Amino acid sequence: MKTWKHLYPDLCSFKNLYEAARKAQRGKRCRPDVFAFHARLEENLLALQEELTTRRWQPGPYREFYVQEAKRRLICAAPYRDRVVHHALCNIIEPLFENVFIYDSYACRKGKGTHAAADRYTAFSRQARYVLKCDIARYFPSICHEALYGQLSRRIADGDVLWLCERVLRSYGDEGLLWPSGAGIPIGNQTSQFFANVYLNDFDHWMKEAMQCRWYIRYVDDFVILDDDKRFLGSLIPRIEERLEAIGARLHPRKRTIFPVTEGCDFMGYRIWPDHRRLRPRNGYRFQRKLKKLARGYRAGTISREDARASIMSWAGHAGHADTWGLRRALYAGVSFSGGPAGKDVSCVAGRLLEQQQQEPPLGKPQQEQPRQQEQQQRVPCGGFSGVAQDSRTRVSVFATANAESGVLQDATRSPRGRCGRLQAGSRAMRMRMDK
Repeated sequence: MKTWKHLYPDLCSFKNLYEAARKAQRGKRCRPDVFAFHARLEENLLALQEELTTRRWQPGPYREFYVQEAKRRLICAAPYRDRVVHHALCNIIEPLFENVFIYDSYACRKGKGTHAAADRYTAFSRQARYVLKCDIARYFPSICHEALYGQLSRRIADGDVLWLCERVLRSYGDEGLLWPSGAGIPIGNQTSQFFANVYLNDFDHWMKEAMQCRWYIRYVDDFVILDDDKRFLGSLIPRIEERLEAIGARLHPRKRTIFPVTEGCDFMGYRIWPDHRRLRPRNGYRFQRKLKKLARGYRAGTISREDARASIMSWAGHAGHADTWGLRRALYAGVSFSGGPAGKDVSCVAGRLLEQQQQEPPLGKPQQEQPRQQEQQQRVPCGGFSGVAQDSRTRVSVFATANAESGVLQDATRSPRGRCGRLQAGSRAMRMRMDK
């Protein structure tokens, strides 16, 4: 087994700390603590470098708050100064573990993510008949510091780096504020996402190699196993429980089910079938409420057009990876951004849409080489709870017809090229082309 030494000088280098500060700053540069740190960036980084070099660095107190999504989650945010250290640590040790992780671990890795995991599940579901879906109960609070430190020390032979890892690990759990001493890592740290992958890495290899589960996918604490043999999947459950208990984790008693892939699997924020994909209903309802709130804020002048459009496009980017053209059109049609800030009449009625279709070129062939064909084909049903029919290969650009200045919902229904189209199989994959 390969180990790495002499990593600490690179970790403490000014270049690495500067890159870490830039990463920690992304999307947060206007916050007071971030602005104050970067106002005297060189001085703060040199002080941080001195503390790390002499091993006098001490983590600061966490800021706790709750986020309500599918369930209420406690988020623990470290001070910005500590977040720079977290990024500096991950800059050095993450690349060392990248080749150790299995291919089908999709959380917080470059080139992976929820959409890649959903695509991988779609490919597997077309080869297998049944799926076993499991969830680890209270995963982050149950992570044992000693077991995690042991897995890190098997790969890292630098005592100073291990000291910093231990200091980050024990920066919260040992205070006894949330979890028993020696267990649990806070949700919100950059290092927590990486440590979560390391903690189950041996389990991943055991599933793939010892259990011979080819069609296995994991994203943090959620994982699925697909196979043609339903009895084999059932026999895996007690073995998985035994394996997880050895590291202090356990399966959620109500979230371990076996069912045919044709029933659809709730995974990565989507309901996925072998030939199509839909968004979770609660996601659509939640965005509907958010969209109305954005419209009220925009009309009142408290939200700018750029902020509103960025929020809408963020959701549209996620929804666009499923068959949701009709859902998006229905949601936008029910909201009006009429009347801009400071009484400026900038009308943007989402119900007035101008569809612009264009032919999609085959993958790998330049778009300009494709001849334009002017033909109209039949629409096929496409997902979402709105029930509006539309083919998923259609590329749509939405423009408000009332005023050219309003671009809040512009391009909000554009689907990523090729992503959703590959979900439809055989005769279901019809294209619709319309003249402008």
